[in-house]
Amino acid sequence: MAAHYDVLIVGGGIAGLSLASALAGNCTVALVEAEQELAYHTSSRSARQLIPSYGPAVVQELTVRTLELIAARDAELPEPVLSPRSFMLIGTEDAVAAEASGHMRSITPAEALELCPALIPGTFRAAGLDTGSFGCNAPLLLADHRQRALAAGVDIITGARVHSAQRVGSGWQVGAGMEAFEAGVLVNAAGAWADELAVISGVEKLGLQPYRRTAAIAAVERPLPERSPMVAAADNSFYFRRDGADVLISPSETVPSGPEDAKPRPGDMERLVARLNQVTTLGITEVRRAWTGLRTEAADGVPVAGFDAEAPGFYWLAGQGGYGFQTSAAMAELAAAQILAGQSTTETAATGPASRTAQALAATRWSVRR
Repeated sequence: MAAHYDVLIVGGGIAGLSLASALAGNCTVALVEAEQELAYHTSSRSARQLIPSYGPAVVQELTVRTLELIAARDAELPEPVLSPRSFMLIGTEDAVAAEASGHMRSITPAEALELCPALIPGTFRAAGLDTGSFGCNAPLLLADHRQRALAAGVDIITGARVHSAQRVGSGWQVGAGMEAFEAGVLVNAAGAWADELAVISGVEKLGLQPYRRTAAIAAVERPLPERSPMVAAADNSFYFRRDGADVLISPSETVPSGPEDAKPRPGDMERLVARLNQVTTLGITEVRRAWTGLRTEAADGVPVAGFDAEAPGFYWLAGQGGYGFQTSAAMAELAAAQILAGQSTTETAATGPASRTAQALAATRWSVRR
């Protein structure tokens, strides 16, 4: 016999978990995850940095709201999720100017070298600094969402890949793993598999594209100072930041991929280490471990949130494009307000701060189909 819920969320990454905790206590909710553990894919492979100056304007607005919401929650936690860590862009004058935003101020190369003495003078000509950026304790944030959801009665089922879904009457019948579910609203928070879930559900896919992004923890001869900013090349060729006595490094690649359990490719880390050892004095000696995540984007780069105009009760919460942690709380706040209000149009019942998120998305694309 099928279990009945108001809302069934498919996907146990940061998008699905943050929505589950936002809905918890307001309606009956179940969350199903295909893997045996939550946040197995992209959400466990994050750079753990929330940067208001990073991404398109809509993402920046969502990031500001997410930081507000997480900071408010931090006041109730024994250990904070957020820790101040500036973000610095370096490169040519044109590249830095093209990537900088209103959340970033221009600084001189000399100031950049003072903030990050590991940079080699002459390897960049311009820099920008975002002092409103924060490091994010991603495991703690994920655990807090899970605990809040469970405490309010959300059922979380792992190892349950969706294999069937159909619209029946006023709701959805879904088969996941060995379980059957009935729900009024089916939320597609399946990340790189979001289009696949749409096809299973008989819903037209949106053409969401996963992209590879590799990172690694590397040992160095000269560790960065504790308060060092995260540093990124304005041409998107690398970034690095302190990770204790080591550094987290990435080639910042954006390579199309299918939905998969992505792995690093031979040569990627070797080329990155060689490049960083040319532009810094870090002295990277070895790569301790490396991983690859998938950043899934819509064609216009705008996160997808909203009821499908052609499939009643099918809610998209996907295409966050590698900005998942940055946008998660704001997106969950908005999605919860819409789902609870039963809205499927450009109107939202949310007021106050939540409407700021609606306005940010509406400025570019609100409806997931027009």
